Amino acid sequence: MKYSTILFDLDGTLTNPKLGITKSVQYGLSKYNIMEENLDNLEPFIGPPLAHSFMEFYSFSESEAKNAVEYYREYFATKGIYENELYDGIIELLENLVSQQCVLMVATSKPTIFAEKILDYFGIDKYFEFVCGSHLEIYRFHQSYFTDSGNI
Repeated sequence: MKYSTILFDLDGTLTNPKLGITKSVQYGLSKYNIMEENLDNLEPFIGPPLAHSFMEFYSFSESEAKNAVEYYREYFATKGIYENELYDGIIELLENLVSQQCVLMVATSKPTIFAEKILDYFGIDKYFEFVCGSHLEIYRFHQSYFTDSGNI
């Protein structure tokens, strides 16, 4: 194999996070008396930083967005984290790559603690040498975190 180290994103690459993320956003919005019944309308929250999405799509102030992220995490930590599904063929892919002596890593904007729980929940944590995500205290990490050789 040409590459010996492979980075995976979590959401949208290894797992389909739609239900857990959109229901967590729905919960966060409900704390502001915003009732969004159609989860499809909340799909734009998948990927970008949550605080930014609350500000962009619902005109939240920075303070409101920060609080909305905390509400989001309240739901996500107990329910949303498990409203997630592994994409078909992922286990076979990971097994194949490991059998070729590839080093597998996860790089995600999701807090590391949640990423590790999701990998463990699906039993695929054993395939990854390193999992790098954000810290719960911050809302976005800088891309240089991954390019600084001291962090990987």
